[in-house]
Amino acid sequence: MTSPDSPAGPPSSAGPTASGSSLSAGRRTRDLTAAVDGDAVDVLVVGLGATGAGAALDAASRGLSVVAVDAHDLAFGTSRFSSKLVHGGLRYLASGRLAVAHGSAVERGVLMERTAPHLVRAQPFVLPLTPLVSHRQSVLARAGFRAGDVLRLAARTSRATLPAPRRIPSAETRRLAPAVRADGLRGGLLSWDGRLTDDARLVTAVARTAAAHGARILTRVRALDLTASGARVRDELTGEEGRIRARAVINASGVWAGGLVDGIRIRPSRGTHLVLRRDSLGPLPAGLHIPVPGETNRFVLVLPQDDGRVYVGLTDEPVDGDVPEVPEAPETDIGFLLDVLCSVLGAPLHRDDVVGAFAGLRPLLDTPADGSGTAPRTADISRRHAVLTSSEGVVTVVGGKLTTYRRMAEDAVDTAVRVRRLPAGPSRTASLPLVGAASPQALATLPAPRRLVRHYGTEAPAVHALGVHDARLGEPVLPGHPVTGAELLWAVRHEGALDESDLLDRRTRIGLVPADRAAALDTVRELLTNVLPRRG
Repeated sequence: MTSPDSPAGPPSSAGPTASGSSLSAGRRTRDLTAAVDGDAVDVLVVGLGATGAGAALDAASRGLSVVAVDAHDLAFGTSRFSSKLVHGGLRYLASGRLAVAHGSAVERGVLMERTAPHLVRAQPFVLPLTPLVSHRQSVLARAGFRAGDVLRLAARTSRATLPAPRRIPSAETRRLAPAVRADGLRGGLLSWDGRLTDDARLVTAVARTAAAHGARILTRVRALDLTASGARVRDELTGEEGRIRARAVINASGVWAGGLVDGIRIRPSRGTHLVLRRDSLGPLPAGLHIPVPGETNRFVLVLPQDDGRVYVGLTDEPVDGDVPEVPEAPETDIGFLLDVLCSVLGAPLHRDDVVGAFAGLRPLLDTPADGSGTAPRTADISRRHAVLTSSEGVVTVVGGKLTTYRRMAEDAVDTAVRVRRLPAGPSRTASLPLVGAASPQALATLPAPRRLVRHYGTEAPAVHALGVHDARLGEPVLPGHPVTGAELLWAVRHEGALDESDLLDRRTRIGLVPADRAAALDTVRELLTNVLPRRG
């Protein structure tokens, strides 16, 4: 049986892991020892969601020394509960936010064509023209999709990456979306956008790429208080406290940002998704856009996944009171999404068909009430991000969305460099491939199953080799689910996973279905105990 510190395969198959991108319990211990009560680093980043990991990569790739901490795990918060889409900004274009829409389209192109083509690919969507969609709505939607294609052109994303939108006849609509009701169907509108294999995997790739550039990536390290010269921190695994000194501090803790820096006002918005078994809807060659009744620019999205599940989302509801570490999806959201989904289906779905649900909190900037004294709906608050500098000099980045994480990180580091007068040049991340990235042509030739290539890119052959070397690791962790023991072993050796929650809830998404999580838990614990006796 292999140990966690033995090579994953021959050097030629290990890919970027040989360059220092691997995260493990052992590396965490060494980096934590060096960071706490040690020499001051150039940049301390608090928060390891997409934006925080992106800031760590941006700063480290400029040659700055970096420590990045998170109280929990990589992508523990909002970044694992997104829509799993890399949007082109169509919704913002429709509401007149041209700069936000263009910036989103540009960042979509960066991800799809340069930095992460292994994790982001084109996803077709069908908007079925049912009797509930008026002629006016159809015209507006079609104009919107055409405008989105103009955005693609303005962002210089190639037609080969994102095909043109078009109207399709009823027969093609039914072929791409067989579950849609046939009665009264007038065809459909076919459009394309970027979709992530997995948002948490994107964060992991960004964090590992930052580590390859020398950043110390420290999970389970809580920032207890921040100043412009560092933070007092606590190792959540041992309870030990100390201080990390830094010349600049970036607060990228999302919905929790206001708890670390005074004067930051966040108005969280909850986005809920349902998880269905694919059998509930039948084959889905394309995703679905379903117009929300009474709304001109809101859709429920149906997105088929590689693991036999389907996500249905999403809501946009304000959240008041304390921010939970893991938000719950309320029954009101679940009922709303089911109702909209069933409005286009030939056979209705019921509450029992929902095998899981997840909710993420968007860290929107609090917007003052208008003259009527009524604050705007969270659905109407701009997704433009903001970089704020406290009177003491702590830089906080808030707002935005997953698609624009790289630009948000760049702007935060630019501000830190300017305010704290750090010796660094301009950002490099718009052309810096993430761990596992390669051209679509190169990815297509890799000797590994296609699902692994979509999750691991150029590292897929090394992951696959683990299961070939040990047949037990090649077996699924859960009957009917594609994740294997080899993927769990890889996550512990190279992706910073420390326990079963990291494996089930973030490195894989088994945990999105509670029944699947419970069924896989003993197998995962056994693997951690028997296959990985030395995790440090």
